[in-house]
Amino acid sequence: MITRELGQGLRVSALSLGAMGYGKARALPDRAQMIDLIRAAHERGMNFFDTAEVYGPWTNEEMVGEAIAPIRDQVILATKFGWDIDQATGVHRGGVNSRPSQIRSALEGSLRRLRTDYIDLYYQHRVDPDVPIEDVAGTVKDMIAEGKVRYFGMSEAGAASIRRAHAVQPVTALQSKYSLWTREPEAEIIPLLQELGIGFVPFSPLGRGFLTGKITAETTFDAGDLRADIPRFADKARAANQALVDLITRIGMRHGATPAQVALAWLLAQKPWIVPLFGTRSLSRFEENIGALDVTLTPADLAEIEAANITIQGARYPEATLKFSGR
Repeated sequence: MITRELGQGLRVSALSLGAMGYGKARALPDRAQMIDLIRAAHERGMNFFDTAEVYGPWTNEEMVGEAIAPIRDQVILATKFGWDIDQATGVHRGGVNSRPSQIRSALEGSLRRLRTDYIDLYYQHRVDPDVPIEDVAGTVKDMIAEGKVRYFGMSEAGAASIRRAHAVQPVTALQSKYSLWTREPEAEIIPLLQELGIGFVPFSPLGRGFLTGKITAETTFDAGDLRADIPRFADKARAANQALVDLITRIGMRHGATPAQVALAWLLAQKPWIVPLFGTRSLSRFEENIGALDVTLTPADLAEIEAANITIQGARYPEATLKFSGR
């Protein structure tokens, strides 16, 4: 698999596998299959894997730790801190918490669960409005000096927070939503990342599955599926947003590619320091997604997408969670 360079010289596979979708519950009934998938992804050339302490909490990191234990020195491992999790019980108390003491205890827990003595890329999961970002960056800077963390990342942070943090400890990567149906980062964030030399790891590059073409206006979501509460997946919004899927389907037909591969290829074409982060529970879907690396969209393809000027309907988060994004 080809590689790309994020900030501070961190070189990773051009696509990254996120483990969040492998289960955030207290029990993971398909744990063995998911461990096999992570190892199969590595065998196919991927070396960049992503998890977080809040997924579970803790069960996801434990699973990823078991999966990468035999190949730890061959992978780039990313995890995250920043939610208010009781470090003794694993209970997520709600809200965010990036006090230095919380960061330190979170790191020690992540190291233990991930069966490692260092984290390659340590993200602040969400900005904490009650803790100066300089204190957060300074704490991670100390951890880097101690050898427990190699690189500092941020997630869903606004431009001001990124700039202030970067002045204390250079930021290697920002993780935020960016895709053909979430293009807000283009206005301010991407120019800032270019200016500061920070890589971009866009999550949900396939629009929580919508850009695969498998979700239509008639699709129903199971109980507990987060998409059931997202305005962008409401019936009328899905019907309107189908125009985007139709467009990338047509372009894909010219390349012998699926809509998902076109969506990922579009992201890869935006900047050489963008590394899309996707999740899947299926090896066949994984192989389809990495097939995007063989799809080169032409200038005419890219111009066609821009000329279509499709306005996506519906907010990307439920109202209750918007306060934790984009600070």
